[in-house]
Amino acid sequence: MEHFHGSYSLPLVLLSFVIATLASYTALDLAERIRNGNGSKRFLWLVGGALTMGIGIWSMHFIGMLAYSFQIPVYYHVQTVLLSVIFAIVASAIALLVVGLRGERHSFVLFAGGIFMAAAISGMHYVGMAAMSLEITYDFGVVALSIAIAALASFAALWLLLSIGGTKRFSLLIKLGCGIVMAIAITGMHYTGMAAATFQSGAEVGAGYVNPRGIVYWIAIGTLLSLTLTIVGIFLNKRFIEKDSDIARHESWYRSLYEHNMNGIISVSSDGIIQHVNDAAQEMMGIDASYVVQKQARDMGFIDVSSELEFQEFRRRKYETMLTRPDQQILHLTLMHVPVVVEQQVVGTHLMMKDITLQKQTEKQIKHLAYHDELTGLPNRRKFNDLIKDAVNECKENNKSFAVLTLDIDRFKMINDSLGHMYGDLFLQKVSSRITKLIDGEDIILSRLGGDEFVLIYKKELGYSLERFATCILTLIQKPFHLKEHDFYISASIGIAIYPQHGRKAEVLLRNADTALYEVKRNMKNGYHIYTDELNAHLEEKLTLESDLRKGIVNQELILHYQPKFSIDGTKVLGLEALVRWEHPQRGLLSPGTFLPVAEETGLIFDVGAWVLKRACLQMKQWQDAGGLKIPVAVNISSQQFHQLNFDEHIRSVLFETGLEPRYLELEITESMMMDVKTSTQTLQKLSELGVKISLDDFGTGYSSLSYLKQFPINRLKIDRSFISEILTNEHDKAIVSTIISMAKHLKMDVTAEGIETKDQLDYLKTNDLMEIQGYYYSKPLPTDKIEELYMNAAVI
Repeated sequence: MEHFHGSYSLPLVLLSFVIATLASYTALDLAERIRNGNGSKRFLWLVGGALTMGIGIWSMHFIGMLAYSFQIPVYYHVQTVLLSVIFAIVASAIALLVVGLRGERHSFVLFAGGIFMAAAISGMHYVGMAAMSLEITYDFGVVALSIAIAALASFAALWLLLSIGGTKRFSLLIKLGCGIVMAIAITGMHYTGMAAATFQSGAEVGAGYVNPRGIVYWIAIGTLLSLTLTIVGIFLNKRFIEKDSDIARHESWYRSLYEHNMNGIISVSSDGIIQHVNDAAQEMMGIDASYVVQKQARDMGFIDVSSELEFQEFRRRKYETMLTRPDQQILHLTLMHVPVVVEQQVVGTHLMMKDITLQKQTEKQIKHLAYHDELTGLPNRRKFNDLIKDAVNECKENNKSFAVLTLDIDRFKMINDSLGHMYGDLFLQKVSSRITKLIDGEDIILSRLGGDEFVLIYKKELGYSLERFATCILTLIQKPFHLKEHDFYISASIGIAIYPQHGRKAEVLLRNADTALYEVKRNMKNGYHIYTDELNAHLEEKLTLESDLRKGIVNQELILHYQPKFSIDGTKVLGLEALVRWEHPQRGLLSPGTFLPVAEETGLIFDVGAWVLKRACLQMKQWQDAGGLKIPVAVNISSQQFHQLNFDEHIRSVLFETGLEPRYLELEITESMMMDVKTSTQTLQKLSELGVKISLDDFGTGYSSLSYLKQFPINRLKIDRSFISEILTNEHDKAIVSTIISMAKHLKMDVTAEGIETKDQLDYLKTNDLMEIQGYYYSKPLPTDKIEELYMNAAVI
């Protein structure tokens, strides 16, 4: 047989490469869709991809074969050609199916896909070659090379697709690049395979063979058109998918907003029929959606359809309503109508429901707290102002009278400072509870203005009943209060003002009632007083005194007098007690009883007490440095001072600043300061460790237990002057004094008797072995210069 060789037509070679590129790009794009598809879509994409890739490979091969010009006519066996087409399509389907597998490792997909794609390309070529009407022999080394080229190029293309195919930004360029690599694999394999073939003439051409020369261009045009249509179809499908995906995504967003909204949503059509109810609305209403869907919205009692026109037009509006659930729970709701507009037509409305029950409860609570005392639940000052104004207006219209009673607890500060604020609050609750029970059902209103200040609006018939009511309250409060496992006895003061005699305005009535209250406290406490015009003078005096005292402290108008403490025989001065006086610019020298109560009420007692303490220590240090008076100086400490934070540190600071040794300072406290045993013990222990002496003043007049004496580090007991004044005639006073002296000796405490004014009192105390006395019999309080003149170098010291 004759061996012969041919030549290639360059246009057809280029055409074959273009077809291979388009076929590869289309196949790879479809492979990605196969991977991402589901169900029937996945199958359709697989079939389309297999047909496109198979026909593309076959078309490239067929055109590539026709690009080779033989010296003799060449015919192709139709059935073998069709077999090569089917082989290419099936092999391509298998390759695309493997590439489209999900959840597998890249290495497996790369290997399996590359093998099948190389098989499809190589198989297509050599089966197609077998359809020629020529005898062909092969150089198997070159054949192996062609198959290797197909495999390596397929691996490279799939590696690119699998590694970076998920990139959205450059997906078109990536797939185009993969398509070119695939085209190189197909064409490279084809033309390498052609180079491995040696053609010989001699094969007989019988039935079933055709000459393809007349249809080559039609095949090329049809293939290109098919591939182009496929690519266009893919592009359009992609756009439709993206559009559908956007629509589905937006619908999903809005559906999620509807279904997972914390607010209830009821969707109502234009004819008022409920179409949908979300989960939140079902939960709020306490019923399943099936009970309300397809029902009239107007049948839902909480939806406002009072305006039929407005409801039908679905205007946007918002209102509050109430819903009674099947379990009888009542909800407060905010309901908002939001129109549903489709193609510029209102087709329905969304009823947005928000549960504001907790908000309403909170608002109610806030409103209650704004007008009621948090501790006692009584009307507070803001509410009282409204109540008294209402009472004034009511009585003005009806020509009636009513009374305002201001009530203040006597010695409440003692309880608050001694026991602490927690027990002070408990005490106030008990007081308000007692009075509330007393006035229950009566036309009387009790309010708490703050602290221990209560006020009552008495609307009942006035006259004797008003005074009897005030007396009843005083008696009620005098009954013991049980606090901290002990009974405490207190009293109260009441000031009364009557409308319209004592004022026609609310603020005037309250001010005049307060004025009457201050009069009770100024005189006797534990009583009541009805306002008179004369009381204004006392009030103005008190206000003036407070103002002058503030100026007096700044202007250093306070001075100290000292009352000596003597031995029982009067031969030695054992100590000095510092007593504050006020040198008033206009009123002269004022005793502490005149201004100290004002200082305690206004908080000035801290400034006064601090000045007295520092001045007394400094004066004693100066006397000692001058060579005399090596004796302690006693300073009275108020309850407010004693219970201030870090009182012991304040004492330490004063001693350090003045240079006085602690043993020369004696602090006089009262029994009432020690009602809170735990706190008082800690403070007294710290003072004792500091070296300061502690004296218990007015002993026997307080309410604390005698058993506390063994717990407190007390150095001295001072017998109150009330027991000394009648000691010669009152057997009870004699017994009390003797008992105190005897008890002090057993507890190893010193004893001082106050208020010794006569020799008979002194002589009686001598029989009881009393060691120290204080009183006018030996000396009244003296200014600094008199102390220096009489006792600085006297022999009695």
